[in-house]
Formats: sequence, structure tokens, C-alpha cells
Amino acid sequence: MDSSEIKNIYRVAEKLSSDLDTSSTETAIILAAGHGKRIKSQTSKMLHKIWSVPTVLRVYNACRDGIKKVNTIIVVGIKAEDVMSVVGKQQRNLFAYQENQDGTGHAVQVALKQLGKNSTDGIVYVLPGDMGLIDVGTIRSFRKQFIRSYSDMMVLTGIYAGNAAENSYGRIIRVKEKDEQGIPSGKDYRKVIQIMENKDIHALPDSKPYKIKFNNRVYSYTKDELIRNNEFNSGVYAFRYKKLVELISLLKSNNIQNEIYVTDLIDLFNKRGYAVQAVSPENQHVVMGFNNKSVLKEMEAVARNNVYEKLKDIIEINDPDDFFIHESVVEDILKMDKKNIPLDITIGQGVHVGEGVKLNYRVHLKHDVYVTGNVIFGKDVTVWRTVHLSNYPGQKLHIGNNVEIFRGDILKGNIKIGDGSRIEANVKMTGSDEYPLRIGKNVIIKGASYLFGTKVGDNSEIEHSVLKMKKIKAGSAVRFYLPEVEGLDSITEI
Repeated sequence: MDSSEIKNIYRVAEKLSSDLDTSSTETAIILAAGHGKRIKSQTSKMLHKIWSVPTVLRVYNACRDGIKKVNTIIVVGIKAEDVMSVVGKQQRNLFAYQENQDGTGHAVQVALKQLGKNSTDGIVYVLPGDMGLIDVGTIRSFRKQFIRSYSDMMVLTGIYAGNAAENSYGRIIRVKEKDEQGIPSGKDYRKVIQIMENKDIHALPDSKPYKIKFNNRVYSYTKDELIRNNEFNSGVYAFRYKKLVELISLLKSNNIQNEIYVTDLIDLFNKRGYAVQAVSPENQHVVMGFNNKSVLKEMEAVARNNVYEKLKDIIEINDPDDFFIHESVVEDILKMDKKNIPLDITIGQGVHVGEGVKLNYRVHLKHDVYVTGNVIFGKDVTVWRTVHLSNYPGQKLHIGNNVEIFRGDILKGNIKIGDGSRIEANVKMTGSDEYPLRIGKNVIIKGASYLFGTKVGDNSEIEHSVLKMKKIKAGSAVRFYLPEVEGLDSITEI
């Protein structure tokens, strides 16, 4: 990358950054500088989506909603402009550019330079930008445990349930029950000594034990013991700000990766006598990160299952493994359920319900219906399979009560359909801001018709017609209407 490109990244970072809240004593640093070689994609790893939302945004949202008035710093690097443009300008957020990918510890150093004099002796959280399943509840719980513990550093850990040989995470090394001499460790038992990266463990000699000194005592671990250790580092940390600033510059790159690890802060904290603790979340899936497409797919499945578990006893979802309902729509459904009126909503196999959609009582979406945008359903609406309903920003597609939309229809744009109307198979309807489409009550449209910007009066019937910016009187029957051909002079025989 040449100097002009780097300068442009700094310009974009400055443009999209906003002022931090100097009254806040809590800051979350989100590490989003890596690209992820193993994901094998030209898209930044941080922009791969879990349940339609890029992972970096999921982490940001969890911090913003989980910690009141938190300041955030998002560290970007590879594909920096792409990441920044997706996140956009947010309140109390700075972008920090990591020019050289020298490890997580270096990324934190870069972020702290941006923080500068904006922080007092508060709390700094560090989170990876690929943790697309982390949620508000986990952030709040982690924060609460850190504050209650009076510790100086805390690590959020996970418990690996798979084959130890496939565990690529850094391992949490805790104090054993007895030291090398067989003397009980006493009150030090289970304290966190170190996080050791998987590659560094595998680089150890097979025959020689790995020894660590802690509180003037030596603890010994075999290579196999470290590999089989199933408690791993999630990459989420909490620090006391002043102690982090005191020690962050002391990190060294003396490891097989030749990178500066944030995990090495544990050793530095321990040597200064600062308290280091580790806790594990209630739901293990929240600490999942991904390095390849298969794990990303697993995370998507977890997100889908989470949504299904929330809705399975409220609405009918025909295939728990093949549906999408945007989280904002899920929240609307949960609010409707609190009114204690049965919803009787049906979601068929392969249905996609996107952001902005407003469902209603007794809405039935059959197989492979795609609906997204500001689409508002009335009651008792049935949409048959492979129908597409959408609009452009600022537009509204309003479907009245007792409406039926048949197979293969495409409705897009500024549209209103009156109560009791039937849009039969393979009809296409569009409406623009200038020419909205308005369908009256008890209207029937069928026979592969196409309508744009047209107003159809109540109790009318349209069949096999193309209507562009027309007005149809109430009670009319229009069949086989085709406008005059345009461009006929450009067509010749072969």
C-alpha cells in the first residue's frame, strides 16, 4: 500500500470518528484489523455476517447496549475503509488504524494512543471483532463480575467441547493443586498464570516439561497436558485503565509468531502482584469466533436456533433449519405476544423476513417467500410461495386485511393494497415515489398482469393486462389491455 492510500485511510478514519464522552470512565476496544486468511474471501473477515449483521457491528452493538455511555475504539487494518464504511459514524466512537499487523497487543497499543487523555482511571474492555454471537447479556455479566471481583485484569474464557487436537485457541494455564515439589498450592490454586497460544504449545519439545514460576513457586506442565486443556481464551478482556497503560508498552514479540500478544499482559500483571481472574459465560456459544467458512456456518446455525427457541411456542415455523426473521421483527413478535392474544402467524420453509417488516395476526407466509423493507401487513393475509415483497428506502408497501397474494408475484415499491383484494399468480406490481400504486378494496388482479403507478378502484378486476400510470374506475373489468408498442421501428426481420 502506498503513502497516498494510507493517508486516505487516516482521512476516512478522522471523518467517521466522533468525540468521546469525557464523563465516561469505560471504553471498549474492538479489534477489527485482521483480514482472516483462512476465511478465503476478498471480503474482510469482520464484515462476514451472522444472521444478516456483520460481526464487527454485532460486537459494537453488544458493547454499546451492554455498557451505558461506553466509549468505543475500533481498530482497523486490512480492508480498513470497507470496515469503517460499514460501521459508519457512531456516537462516542473512534477509528484507530493499525498500519502493520503486529498482533493483538500492538492493536491495543494503537487504540490507547487514540484514547490519550480522554480516559481517567476507569475500565478498558478489549474484544475481537469476529465474535458475532456475543450479546448484551454476556457483556453486562462480564462487566458486573469484573467490578465485583476487584481484580485488575479479567479474561472471558470458553470451554472447548471438541477434539483437543482441533482446538486452535490459546489455553488458560491455571495454578495446579500442587507445585513441582508436590507442595499444595493453597490459596493460589486455580489462579490464572498465563495464556499460551496453540502454535506456541505445539512448538514445545515433546519430552521436556513446560515450567512456570508463580509467587516464587514452580509449576510443571507436559506438552500433552497443555494441548488437552479445554479452557481457552475468548479474546475478551477487562483491565483497570491505569494498570493497562503502565504495562502495555512492556509487551515483547518473543514467540513463534513474532507478534505482540495481549495475552502476555497476564504475566506482567502477575509479576507486579496485580490480581488476574478468569470467568466463563453461561452460554458457551457467545465466545465463538471463526477462521473459516465452516465455523462461520456453525455460528449462523446457532443464531438461527436462538431465534427459533424464542419464537417456537409463539408462532409456527415449519422448518427450524431453513428460515430467516430479522431480530427487529423478532422483538416485535415478542411484544405482540405479551398482549396475550394468539398471533397464529405461520412461517413456511425458506421464508425470509427482513428488517422493517411489520407482521400482523394470522399472517401466513408460504414456502420461499421473500419480504423485506417497510412492508406492513394487515390481518388475515396469506402470501403463497416464491412471492417477493420489498421497497426502496422511504417507501411503504401496505397490505390490507384479508388479502391473498398468489404464487410467483413480485410487488416492489410504493404500493397500497386494499382490504379483501386478491393478487393472483405471476403478477408484477411496482410503484414509485412520483407514481405510487394504489389498489382498492376487493380487487382481483390475475393472469400475468403488470401494473406500474396505477390507481385501481374498488371491486375491479384486472386480467392479462399491462397498466402503466392509469386510473381504473371502481367496479371495472379490464382484460387483455396492452399499451401501444414503443420502439417498433428498431425491430427488423432476420
